[in-house]
Amino acid sequence: MRILLSNDDGYFAPGLICLAETLSHVADIIVVAPERDRSGSSNSLTLDRPLSLHKSHNGFFYVNGTPTDCVHLAVTGMLDVLPDMVISGVNDGANMGDDTIYSGTVAAATEGFLLGIPSLAVSLADVSDGNFLTASRVIVDMVERFVQNKIKAPILLNINVPDVRYDQLQGIDVTRLGRRHKAEGVIKSQSPRGNVVYWVGAAGAAQDAGEGTDFFSVLHNRVSITPLQIDLTQYDQLNLVKTWLD
Repeated sequence: MRILLSNDDGYFAPGLICLAETLSHVADIIVVAPERDRSGSSNSLTLDRPLSLHKSHNGFFYVNGTPTDCVHLAVTGMLDVLPDMVISGVNDGANMGDDTIYSGTVAAATEGFLLGIPSLAVSLADVSDGNFLTASRVIVDMVERFVQNKIKAPILLNINVPDVRYDQLQGIDVTRLGRRHKAEGVIKSQSPRGNVVYWVGAAGAAQDAGEGTDFFSVLHNRVSITPLQIDLTQYDQLNLVKTWLD
């Protein structure tokens, strides 16, 4: 089993290091991750400059680009043999509901999926206690399930793990994405040079967080697994727009 690991927190992130160490006992691992934190970079590709690939002291490779760049570079040019799976994470914080639109963690896995490789995005919710090993053990379980019962079609799974000890998990749910309230406003401040600057505000609170959602499962110390798709077409409005254009 060959697994390509990436993330959006950077090649030095504790979640990535923990996941690589844990998975190395059950698979051949190669890490290609951003050289710095690229959280919130979504599915962006770097097209205005060349990318550089370097190898860290611990054997991890890092790229001066986005999470999507890392997976794209690895799969389409760097690796001689394609991986059996792409895994992104463990992210430092949840990626639930609307977060998935902005998430670089989800984007790295999405790129693997678009290139025809089964892909997982894994995030540790809350992280006040830093139980990255819990999330890593959950992913080992997922990989072993995949080896035993391979899914023939490419699949993209978004996995959120409560920040508790592994023995405190209450199970696993297959969920849909919840929804958040509107994000908080930008925060206006002043730079040391007197310029007005703005910081993006915090994400909104959960709005649609009922039973069956990722928010609900994580709140109840259950692992949330959401299958994602890429088709953004709003099929219910196709005829509406056609009528509007007539």
